Amino acid sequence: MKIRPFISLSLLVPVAAVPVHADSPGLFIAHFDHVLGTSFSVKLAAQSWAVARQAERSILAEIDRLNAVLSSYRPDSEFSRWLAAPMGEATVLSDDLFDVLSRFDSWRTQTNGALNAAAEHIGQLWQKAAQSGQKPADTDLLRTVTEVGQIHWQLDANARTATRLTQTPLRLHTFVKSYILDRAAETALNEPGLNGLVLNSGGDILVRGNWQESIAVANPRAYAENAAPLARFFVQNQTVATSGDYRRGTQIGREWVSHIMDPRTGLPAHAIISATVLHPDAVTAGALATAFNVLAPSDSASLAARLPGSEYLLVNRDGQSITSAGWPGVAQPSSEVVPTPTLLTTVHLLSVPAKDKLWNPSQELLITVELARFEGRSHRPFMAAWVEDETGKPVRQLALWYNKPRWLHELREWYNLRIDTGNAASVTSATRSPGEYTLVWDGKDESGQFVKQGKYTVLIEAAREHGSYQLMRQTMDFNGKVKQQPFNGNVEITAAALDYREKSAAH
Repeated sequence: MKIRPFISLSLLVPVAAVPVHADSPGLFIAHFDHVLGTSFSVKLAAQSWAVARQAERSILAEIDRLNAVLSSYRPDSEFSRWLAAPMGEATVLSDDLFDVLSRFDSWRTQTNGALNAAAEHIGQLWQKAAQSGQKPADTDLLRTVTEVGQIHWQLDANARTATRLTQTPLRLHTFVKSYILDRAAETALNEPGLNGLVLNSGGDILVRGNWQESIAVANPRAYAENAAPLARFFVQNQTVATSGDYRRGTQIGREWVSHIMDPRTGLPAHAIISATVLHPDAVTAGALATAFNVLAPSDSASLAARLPGSEYLLVNRDGQSITSAGWPGVAQPSSEVVPTPTLLTTVHLLSVPAKDKLWNPSQELLITVELARFEGRSHRPFMAAWVEDETGKPVRQLALWYNKPRWLHELREWYNLRIDTGNAASVTSATRSPGEYTLVWDGKDESGQFVKQGKYTVLIEAAREHGSYQLMRQTMDFNGKVKQQPFNGNVEITAAALDYREKSAAH
């Protein structure tokens, strides 16, 4: 079945001229933050707008339900209540929590201890060490590894009970997000009229039903939202999960320390900086993405061989890619930039006089944006970001977030530019922190040519439906001398900053 976007014609004419018909099939897209502790987006191929909205409600309701069961951060979750129960006491568990604990037992065995719910204990040790600026003492590491290596619970399948055997800190991580996405997708696909969906939780992507999604794999050392990916491929009825050291970790002295810990040694994952796994089963993809950061590549290959349908792309510390034989991007690694909106307004590209210096190719502008959090509201504000020259003419579009099928005239400055968004690829990456986004400008205009050095203005426009409107402008002189410059925060965007830097500045 061919699905046409709800937004198709309104890209070219004002929104009022082409109303959205509730009974029209198409693609519905929405973006959220602070869902499962990260960003979240949905794409729904549905027979109508009403069907899509009902499916969205079903997805969010199922996520909320399972979060109340499995969350390691909510003190009122079933998992947290079980942790607080007296040690040695058998507790009857819900089917979901019992299932997840059973899977942790299975994955601990399959990975020879590389996956362990008690790895949180090691993470806490390294977080404490980071505060002092020193690595943990060997004696502390040895003690912690011994405590982590214990059996922490006993399950009784007949009684559906779990008995906690140790007081070692535990956290349900690795594959639990994928488990929740799988359940949410199953619930949504029961809605009549929903043909397919894409769920993207912080970079882990599940694709189900009659829909094929373009996937871009983030470069772990150039992971801005609009940076060039490592590979691109299409996915249908599979899950893509990525884990790596580049979005969550800490600096100890001159060393960047991954948040992913090896439960067998007590040391942070080091040799592999990113692991992307493709598998039909969501839990398998999530579990392997974490395990492959910890295991040696040869051990990862052996484990994948025992699990049919497992394909992977690993990146080691030297930047080399290691792929499985069937990895879909192995033959044609991507050199393309993730699609960003294209300016439909006329951009006058003037030849640069010989006396003018061009942008230094070894430099880039990094733009960081932190969104405000509103209690009880998870929908991301609609946002556009672009660059203008000294005359106010647009030079380069960097980002656009909006919810299809609404063509957002609320973004007044951006709307006047007439920007075409198409259907950009979903990006798989290490899990991001909620509300924190990074964009990059490589100094090129829309035609791919370097601009001349000089003053340019970065604009960030944000609007929330039935909420506030904000427009931020910051001018900077791009003269080859690296510098940093903050934006003033506002209601929708707590903070933003420009970092004009050498490309090698990334950790």
